[in-house]
Amino acid sequence: MARPARLIAGLLLVVLLAHMAALQWLGSQWRVPSQLKPLATPMLTRQIAQAAPVAPVPVTAAPAPTVPPAPKPATVPRSIPVEATPTLPDPVPPPVPLQPTPAVTATTSTLTVVASGPSGTGSASLTTTTSYLDTWPADTRLTYKLSGNYRGALFGDAQVQWLRSEQRYETRIDIRLGVLLSMIMISQGEVLPGGLSPHVYEEEAAGRVRSLSFTDSEILYANGTRGPRPLGLQDTASQFVELTQQFSSGRAALEVGNKVSFWMARPGGLDEWTYDITEKVMLDMPPLGAVESYHLKPRPLANPRGTITAEMWFAPSLQYLPVRIRINMDATTYIDLLVEKIEQK
Repeated sequence: MARPARLIAGLLLVVLLAHMAALQWLGSQWRVPSQLKPLATPMLTRQIAQAAPVAPVPVTAAPAPTVPPAPKPATVPRSIPVEATPTLPDPVPPPVPLQPTPAVTATTSTLTVVASGPSGTGSASLTTTTSYLDTWPADTRLTYKLSGNYRGALFGDAQVQWLRSEQRYETRIDIRLGVLLSMIMISQGEVLPGGLSPHVYEEEAAGRVRSLSFTDSEILYANGTRGPRPLGLQDTASQFVELTQQFSSGRAALEVGNKVSFWMARPGGLDEWTYDITEKVMLDMPPLGAVESYHLKPRPLANPRGTITAEMWFAPSLQYLPVRIRINMDATTYIDLLVEKIEQK
């Protein structure tokens, strides 16, 4: 009797393994192939500490050079006869020839700096050429301590990583709540003079993957539907880096009372988001210390499809990076990310 029993058990095990293999194969066939093309992760060798915030200098075209007016001719006094030789003023030195302004290409723009002349009077225009790509952050990884509440206290960690290779970029957000629950959001695309231009967005949570892709004029949803792509479009992951660069470059003013607005595409649809800069606060963030930051709070959506929203705090003394992110699911469910370490290339 023992031998037939072992034989039956063995057959059952083979059948069970066959079913598991079949389910895994079917899952791989149903899953949409990823369109992501990961960038190589560089070695990040330095940690960022607080520094005195530098006022953003917007990249603008240099004004046309001003040519000094020609000196007025000497006036002959009426009391001197015409035949008499008038007294002429000292000769005026010829103007210094102006240097030609460098041409502005598609990847550069010019900055003009006004400096005092050698005698302390007047000014001299100095023109330099800077690539718009230089206004974006270096490769950066922010590590956050995670806390929150979902039917009890939550603890974990998270990372936001920004990579760029020439005009290609990748932003990746990893949120980990223990070993069993995690969420990953990845945005890839192109850095243009007007901001980030996402090409692909993917998010994965609880084994479920949702994605979006973008052409120059359309949003392509995973269910096969299409929609028009508005100007300045961002996705859930790209928005954090886009806002950092807007504030650091002066494209948007990080001041209480101001607002920033842009269209954001998510797997569930497209919405126009407006964030109000509501207050300036000090955040206690060991080991970085007390950090002055600006709180951005989203306005309610016109046609919300859910209750998830994100509040953000940006710190001028830490390269205008998002040092705190709070994701609210409802009135009592949330996760709060507070930065602990910032690494750069």
